[in-house]
Amino acid sequence: RLTSLALHPVITPELIQGRVHLKCSYSPPSPEPPGQYRVLWSRLSSPGKREQVHHETTPQPFSYVEMDGVNLRLGDTVFCTVTAFRRGSPEQQSLPEDSKGFYAGIKFLPESLEIAEDGKEHVLTVLSTVPIACPGQDDSCKITLQLSTEDLGKSSRVPGPPDIALSACQVDLLPEPCSGSSCAAATVTVTAVTDFAQDGNRVSRVSAQPVAPRDLLWRAYTPRDVKVTVRDLPTGNCYSFTDPHIITFDGWRYDSYKIGTFLLCRSDSQPFEVHVRQWDCGGHRSATACNCGVAAR
Repeated sequence: RLTSLALHPVITPELIQGRVHLKCSYSPPSPEPPGQYRVLWSRLSSPGKREQVHHETTPQPFSYVEMDGVNLRLGDTVFCTVTAFRRGSPEQQSLPEDSKGFYAGIKFLPESLEIAEDGKEHVLTVLSTVPIACPGQDDSCKITLQLSTEDLGKSSRVPGPPDIALSACQVDLLPEPCSGSSCAAATVTVTAVTDFAQDGNRVSRVSAQPVAPRDLLWRAYTPRDVKVTVRDLPTGNCYSFTDPHIITFDGWRYDSYKIGTFLLCRSDSQPFEVHVRQWDCGGHRSATACNCGVAAR
């Protein structure tokens, strides 16, 4: 009779003899396990469409398939579908049960970022959902990712220089026991470039590319990009001009007739300040000072 046995198939990654495999595990019902399982492996070939890559019939409560770089590649989302039946009675089978899709490859967490032009650092985690293999005997037990940024601008703009800065250009993914969805992880911080321009919200992306991997599985793989939206913050202006009239950031106006070098403005949060030098430009007739020099850090 067609019934659901609550097999709950789950895909987990494993390294077997130095090669990446996916394991589909399922729970045989008690007290009478069915005896045989038909396991169908598939990959998402396009949105909503699956392509079969492997199938087998087994008495075991698990099934393995290799990430060989041909039938299953990094970047694939993989499913296993399990049907149970009694030995000798293949026509009396349970309803097929699907696993959740397992994404094999590099993930960024969070998958997208929205940050402000305020100089704050935001942590971006780069992780591999599959184990890192060790093809050689030396210290090649890692995958190095080259990170890059690109400004996608706004719809009305031509892409320009990056609107974000990363704390590192490369990260190394070192093998560690798989836990949760991570088999190797590294972090990098993302900061919005403060450009003092009112250029609206802009979109950038962070890309990762494996650097000369020795493992064949990684050679033709380009991970998904991360989209970073930078929210523009309003820009302020202050002025000191002629015999110095000063207008502050918040619009106050006053005059300064002193001779000497002064601190015109300083940021509380950034290593930024402006000094101004004023000299006597009125002679004996009046006490008047004028700007004669400026220094900015």
